[in-house]
Amino acid sequence: MKIPVRNLYYLLLYAWGHFQPGTATDVGADASPDLPNLFAKILIDRTRVLLRRGLDRGYRAESEETRSPRERLLIGDILKRQTLRRGAAVCEIDELTNDVLNNRILLSSLLRLASCSDVKPDLRHDLRIVASRMAGVSKLRLSANLFYRVQLSRNTSQYGLLMKICEFVFWALMPEQDGSSSRFQSILDDEMRMSAIFEEFLRGFYRTELRDCHVGSEMMSWSASAIDSNHLALLPAMQTDITIRSARETTIVDAKFYREVLGGGRYSARLRSAHLYQLATYLAHAQRREPARRIRGLLVYPQVHHALDLDYEILGFPVRVSTVDLSAPWRQIREELLSVQGEGKEDVQHFASEFTGPRRRGAPSGEGVVAPLEHSGRGKAASIKSNEERDGT
Repeated sequence: MKIPVRNLYYLLLYAWGHFQPGTATDVGADASPDLPNLFAKILIDRTRVLLRRGLDRGYRAESEETRSPRERLLIGDILKRQTLRRGAAVCEIDELTNDVLNNRILLSSLLRLASCSDVKPDLRHDLRIVASRMAGVSKLRLSANLFYRVQLSRNTSQYGLLMKICEFVFWALMPEQDGSSSRFQSILDDEMRMSAIFEEFLRGFYRTELRDCHVGSEMMSWSASAIDSNHLALLPAMQTDITIRSARETTIVDAKFYREVLGGGRYSARLRSAHLYQLATYLAHAQRREPARRIRGLLVYPQVHHALDLDYEILGFPVRVSTVDLSAPWRQIREELLSVQGEGKEDVQHFASEFTGPRRRGAPSGEGVVAPLEHSGRGKAASIKSNEERDGT
């Protein structure tokens, strides 16, 4: 599976909640051959902006022995060190400094990325130059828990995307065998991470684009009972990937990132049963919780070999299974995602007109929508029946 670096950058922006529709910023996505060079350029450009505006500053407590006491006296240290005999006291003083956690993470990430052999030499040089301009900021050994400790306010929101990139770089850089440099691990080779990114991307995309809907992930309670109530605590959590609530219906979206969308082998390709079982369970519990509301299901995969656009009725619920071509131009990806969330042709035209404006003259009517397979049964609902129904029981 190949995803252009520009599209991959958009995926990450939506997943991180930093995509701003209606704005255009040149970050060199077309000139960057891959993610490490793109991230290097973004870190360089945005850190330069921070340096021009002034780095974030915060108060840090420092203790000192002084003959002119000020702020907080550390009585324990005074008694332990017997400073009164020397006519001095130990005080704790709050110093305003640039050496705060977010700046230290940024500096350390700049230097780590500068040691990556996948980054172009000129960008590696610029990374070191920018890092050298962060006077008063000290390096630190990066670890996963440090990124959870970063607290940003409205005044420091410009650090948000930088911290996300720094965290991504932290997980992606792998040391070389000789230890002299590092290499950038391809994210597309990590199916588990791409699954999480794909899910967060779809959630962020629909939250941004469908402004009249409530979009989020929801926890659902099992419709279950037990003789011993303690047994219920062993049931697994049931949480949807994406739930889209509009004024008239609820759509439950399950995002699946697989190298092979269909299972069953080469000669007996079928949809993966576990995915349908999971989505059907969500739909049944959602309907039980809101019996008067219309409930729909949607399975979304990245397109690998063939495009899929399948419509079913499962347990009485409309279910759609679709793929999105992440290697296509971004405008087409956007239209595809808005289309598959729609409710057939009328909804596709509604979303297209609302979010992309009127169709240009001479454009084909199906432009931007994933073409279904010939055997997909497009336009006819395919019903999956249980074995009991087939046997007439």
